[in-house]
Amino acid sequence: MKRDFYEILGVSKGASADEIKKAYRKVAMQFHPDRNPGDKSAEDKFKEAAEAYEVLSDADKKARYDQFGHAGVGGASSGGGFGGGGMRMEDIFSNFGDVFGESFFGGGGGQRGGGRSRGTGARGSNLRVKVKLNYEELLKGAHKTIKVKKYVKCDTCSGNGAKDKSSIQTCGTCGGSGQVRKVTSTFLGQMQTVATCPTCNGDGTMIANKCTSCKGEGRVYGEETISIDIPAGVQEGMQLSVSGKGNVGERNGYPGDLLVVIEEEKHPELIREGLNVLYELHLSFPDAVMGLEFEVPTITGKAKIKIPAGTQAGKILRLKGKGFPSVNSYDKGDQLININVWTPQHLSSEEKTMLEKMKSSPNFKPDITRSDKSFFDKIREAFS
Repeated sequence: MKRDFYEILGVSKGASADEIKKAYRKVAMQFHPDRNPGDKSAEDKFKEAAEAYEVLSDADKKARYDQFGHAGVGGASSGGGFGGGGMRMEDIFSNFGDVFGESFFGGGGGQRGGGRSRGTGARGSNLRVKVKLNYEELLKGAHKTIKVKKYVKCDTCSGNGAKDKSSIQTCGTCGGSGQVRKVTSTFLGQMQTVATCPTCNGDGTMIANKCTSCKGEGRVYGEETISIDIPAGVQEGMQLSVSGKGNVGERNGYPGDLLVVIEEEKHPELIREGLNVLYELHLSFPDAVMGLEFEVPTITGKAKIKIPAGTQAGKILRLKGKGFPSVNSYDKGDQLININVWTPQHLSSEEKTMLEKMKSSPNFKPDITRSDKSFFDKIREAFS
């Protein structure tokens, strides 16, 4: 089971962006591969911290995580599902290199410096798709395979944007580092500043002859089939994230995320209310008086319930545990059955005579003293 992202970085839920960044740098420095060569445990913690920072440093992802936990932001698994944690080392240095700073372990640019990974373009954009689920899929979770139109890596040039390998040349301005340094003299002494190379935009390379298929972008517009594992209990409007399944960036740039928005397919008889399921049961007057066994629909099929004799309109029956599970806990909702007694509108003369006789019986006169709870009290009790 995944650890809490705030716990991984050692910060509180109300931590500021600056506090989160400082905390990540501290943990990343502690478990950095250069400080722990050959230590698989340290490498896993380094990746774990990067995954936590990727979410908590992004306002949108952080909001989803605070509301829905790990299910709201998912993770990068090799199969495209949720809860993976498949960040690669090169992706971490490419995306979060600026957090370590230029002088981190003596780094002078390149993959573990402050700039962009050599030969890697800008990160691709995120994509948003909608997935519609029926009540049973919402209850049990679902495995979906969808086709997404997006930017994919160019097969002709393998994503580097060049016609051939000889067309990729080291940038003459930055010498391949992707950065330029400028030394200025101040009254405090000499100060060095580092900036992204304006010639190659931080790539460290230049393309002499561009790929004819992608025009040098390293990507083309195409289609990808993606498998998604959706956890049980998701709700309408919940947004899940599949890391690295968005648009591919230019020239082998790290891909964006695929954001999956959940839509609920309407049930013909049931209504969802949070974790609970509501059902309106209409009884005839004789059935309400005499009582009976009745079969009601549930999310997974039919269930028999016993209607006690003398059941009043407005009474709410409960089927324990027949609702939806919570995404972030072991809680599970119930099915609530609201009893509605049907009043006939058309009567024969014989039926009217029978009812006239019943009206004179004390058993058919309403006894309001028996009910010590108002309608609103019943509703509050049912949903508590």
